Amino acid sequence: MNGRPILDIRGLTVEFGGLMALAGVDIQIREGEIVSVIGPNGAGKTTLFNAITASVESTGDIFFEGKSLLGLDPNQVTSQGVARTFQNVRLFANMSVLENVMVAQHCRTRQGVFGALLYTKAFRLEEAEIRERAEEILGFFGTRLVGFRLDQPAAVLSYANRRRLEIARAMATQPRLLLLDEPVAGMNPVESAELTGLIGRLRDEWGFTIVVIEHDMEVVREVSDRVIVLDHGELIADGDYHEVSADPRVIEAYLGHGAAT
Repeated sequence: MNGRPILDIRGLTVEFGGLMALAGVDIQIREGEIVSVIGPNGAGKTTLFNAITASVESTGDIFFEGKSLLGLDPNQVTSQGVARTFQNVRLFANMSVLENVMVAQHCRTRQGVFGALLYTKAFRLEEAEIRERAEEILGFFGTRLVGFRLDQPAAVLSYANRRRLEIARAMATQPRLLLLDEPVAGMNPVESAELTGLIGRLRDEWGFTIVVIEHDMEVVREVSDRVIVLDHGELIADGDYHEVSADPRVIEAYLGHGAAT
């Protein structure tokens, strides 16, 4: 891990009809880090992800690898190397597992509509590469998404496997920064523990810098190099897990919202 910020957020502000969802937030994420973003409900965590990925309008600035993301649309942000998952899983339900991961790679393809229409040799070669890469990515999840499941529609997968597939689809865009929004939400303890291990491997084996929004503090403690705490749209703490969990402002934020997690 080097000390160079891959993501540098300065004075980020998001306002919804007079309600300040983010109020001048400054955050730096270093290359190779796993950083968890925590805070009570309504703290601005998902709004932060939405701002980074151009899903909401914001002021301030967001620099990714030294280039501003402001003014880009979501597809352009993805093509810059930022991918995300969502609180509510968003898959192409009627597409197969393999197709979901293949289609996610199209932001990186070289052959356009012309090649597809004429079914050129270059197009066929690229499609073969896309399929091979998709199978490699799905293989990262062990036996969960391979074999007969490759051709199954995403709609028939278990909830935990849909979560895994959404991460696989984000991986397929070849990001350098991966934003995971509550990846273990709704999972049982065994599934949560398995996915917690996968988050570390995503950094160690695939080289992703990772930012995780998570309510499960056991997951936060296990995976995080650093923990950032938001409350009412403001950053109130930034440090390692033990520093942050003992911070009186953090304890008050959770207790004050009836969520001493």
